[in-house]
Amino acid sequence: MTLRWEAFLDRVKERGAYKSVQEADRAARVVLALLGAHLVGSVRAELAARLPEAFALILLNPLQSAEPLSPERFVRATAAWIEGATEATAAWDVSAVLSTAADAAGDALMQQILLQLPAGYDLLFGRPQRT
Repeated sequence: MTLRWEAFLDRVKERGAYKSVQEADRAARVVLALLGAHLVGSVRAELAARLPEAFALILLNPLQSAEPLSPERFVRATAAWIEGATEATAAWDVSAVLSTAADAAGDALMQQILLQLPAGYDLLFGRPQRT
């Protein structure tokens, strides 16, 4: 089921403890644009289908990445794209957005998503995997 834009942003806002929906929206746009560069094929399309249309389009038209970023570099890249962000605040942004996206994705799709990403992304999504 696709989340409505308001519901998605309300969850991101709550998880990120943002003061406004605009802050949550800014974080969601940056994080999903970076994530989209790391997902391919039907996995990216399935996740997009479960997101509000505006965010689906961002995921499907991602920022370009020459190589998959480690979780640490993903957080640093997020910090670079959000004005005034630090690595600590970017980690908070990433967690708020990706945990909300993980809820929308569901367990089966999350397993497929994590297979496309470097080790450690399970923690960014708030879905620690047993090793």
